[in-house]
Amino acid sequence: MPRPPLSLSDYRAAIGREIGRSDWVLIDQPMIDAFAALTGDNQYIHIDPVRARESPLGGTVAHGFLTLAIIGGLGPKVIPPIEGTKIGYNYGFNSIRLVTPVPSGSRIRAIFIAKGAEQRAPGQVTLTFGVTVEIERRIKPALVAEWLTLMVSE
Repeated sequence: MPRPPLSLSDYRAAIGREIGRSDWVLIDQPMIDAFAALTGDNQYIHIDPVRARESPLGGTVAHGFLTLAIIGGLGPKVIPPIEGTKIGYNYGFNSIRLVTPVPSGSRIRAIFIAKGAEQRAPGQVTLTFGVTVEIERRIKPALVAEWLTLMVSE
C-alpha cells in the first residue's frame, strides 16, 4: 500500500535518508524463463539449470535487466508520492551497477534513499533516488543505481 504523500519540502528534508523499503520478492526459475522469453535473452546461465550448474555461477541466475526492471514495480509501492502530483514517470538512471548475480530461488528487496528533488517546470519535479537491491542472506547487493522519476501534477 502506498505511503501518504509528502510535501516537496518534506521530501527535500529527507534527502540522504531511506524513504522506502520493499518486501522480499522471490526470483524463481519460471520468472527468469518468462523474462528470457519476453526479451529473447536465452543465454544458458539464465535458462539451462543443468549447464549453468557447470558454470562458475553454480546454477541459473536472473538477468541483470530483470533485477533492474523489478525496481519499477517496487518503487511506487513504498516511495511516498509528492503532494499535488498525479503521476510519476520513469525518467531514467544516472548510474547502474550490477554488482552480484541473483541466483534462481533467491529473494530480493529494494531500498530507496532520497537523493534529490529538482523543480523542472510548473507542475513537474524530478526526484532522484539511490536504489540498492539486496539479496537475502548475501553481503553484496545485486544492484546499485541512481534512479530518476518525473512527478507531474497535470
